[in-house]
Amino acid sequence: MGMNSKSKKMMMLLMAAIMVFSLAACSGGKNNASKESANNKPANSAETSEPATPPSADEPGWKSDTSPITFDWYLNFAWFPNKWGVDPTSQYVTKKTGVDINFIVPAGNENEKLNTLIASGKLPDFITLGWYEDGVKKMIEGGLVEPLNKLAEEYDPYFFKVSDPDKLGWYTQEDGNVYGYPNSSSSPKDYEKYGDTYVSNQTFVVRKDIYEAIGSPDMRTPEGFLNALKAAKEKFPEIDGQPIIPLGLHEFTATGNDSLEGYIQNFLAIPREKDGKLYNRETDPEYVRWLKTLRQANQDGLLAKDIFIDKRPQMEEKIAQGRYFAMLYQRTDFAAQLGTLFQQDPNKIYIAVDGPANTNLDAPQLNGPSISGWTVTLISKDVKDKARAIKFLSYLMSEEGQKDLFLGEKGVSYDTIDGKDQFKPEAFELMNKDRAAFDKEYGSSFTFWMMQNTNITEQWAPKSVEPYKQLEDWTRGKTKSVSEFDLIDPLANSEEGIILSKIKDLRSKTLPKLLMASSETDFDKIWGDYVKKQEDLGLAKVQAFQQTKYEENKKKLGMQ
Repeated sequence: MGMNSKSKKMMMLLMAAIMVFSLAACSGGKNNASKESANNKPANSAETSEPATPPSADEPGWKSDTSPITFDWYLNFAWFPNKWGVDPTSQYVTKKTGVDINFIVPAGNENEKLNTLIASGKLPDFITLGWYEDGVKKMIEGGLVEPLNKLAEEYDPYFFKVSDPDKLGWYTQEDGNVYGYPNSSSSPKDYEKYGDTYVSNQTFVVRKDIYEAIGSPDMRTPEGFLNALKAAKEKFPEIDGQPIIPLGLHEFTATGNDSLEGYIQNFLAIPREKDGKLYNRETDPEYVRWLKTLRQANQDGLLAKDIFIDKRPQMEEKIAQGRYFAMLYQRTDFAAQLGTLFQQDPNKIYIAVDGPANTNLDAPQLNGPSISGWTVTLISKDVKDKARAIKFLSYLMSEEGQKDLFLGEKGVSYDTIDGKDQFKPEAFELMNKDRAAFDKEYGSSFTFWMMQNTNITEQWAPKSVEPYKQLEDWTRGKTKSVSEFDLIDPLANSEEGIILSKIKDLRSKTLPKLLMASSETDFDKIWGDYVKKQEDLGLAKVQAFQQTKYEENKKKLGMQ
């Protein structure tokens, strides 16, 4: 089913906070624009709005105009807390390029805000949203955004030097244009070079002191898993006067639950395709076996009511209190809380251990970085200055822009120490201790992550430190590229899209029922109804659509 996009939704969140960096080189695009010489200036160059010299593919375009301009930049992430211009890094970028940014961030439901903007037909200058969001297609199909390739050809051919042709190819639409460019993106070529250094966000973690107190049990089998939850609850019924929560999961949403879909399926190494056909991972016996294990856990009083209702802010609070024993959770989502716990007591932190596994106890196959990345950034048709916008985007994508937003201003957050450009010790210490304070005081290390390319910044990335390093290291060698499974879902307003959203709605209502089923017989009945309802809704139509897209993706990526 279309779980891919969902399981990646938060994939790269706060990535920078814990310095998770993949190592890959940015392959520069082909330079096809010829360099014109300066003596071709038209005589009336003063009156014309055209640049006197045609833009060059070798020179950063932004340098030709650094007069003050303010762009409105919409970020489709209600949790984004930072303002441009508060910290020295963003001030430095503005001083250098002349570009100031006014961020627009939704106060509540992101989709409502985005849909309102789209319906109004008037968009802010820049828009950044998850590549998996329906809004991307809506804006392109509605003709609300500029083709980046056309802007680049006209105003800033340097764009082609700093973009990756594979990523441009991946995001090229049927009309031959590219409207968005990704951050945190790694192509299959990058995997060939650096795959073994890539890390995943997907972890199974336990509270170190409690896990050790119950004998560091093996939790890979259903029996071992249930016994460990039980032992933890018996030995530590309360954490600082509050009931222990034996197992934490991602929040239950209107479309399902990340932990109970892609995450656990990856831990069980359930294939995504078999013999070139997409595989419906939900129907796999290993998956059903583990859902039944969780049903048993609930019957045994090992699933707290909290997990069915808590949203991320409540979870963060409970993680900071150390109330969960185990969590099937995204490590970067609790990085800030992990830092706090570590400051208080390095024994009370969460560590990654081998979690749920299939019957053969195969290693997990976790999502690594994909070519789609995490977010895409688009430039709207209403942009107040096309030339400045594409030039600023190219600057952010270039090695110079990456260095500015990652390391910040020299002498402020970084310096050349022992012959290497790196964070000053006091900046690095604050980054690991209190990320929110770091963002305001320094603003580097991708506080502003809209165009982050970790393949470029790996060269300056400090070595990970504890308590983050252990979680990261646990995922090494377990990551896989899943690029070909990205972007296969239908558009929400299409026939298949409507079916898919009904299926996701059904899933979101069914998952809690399965876990709360009073007996295995009850579970089997709910499961049977669920499978049949999906078929009645038209699952086969959605699968046929996804299969076609998947085959197109493989062609695009040169996998056939």
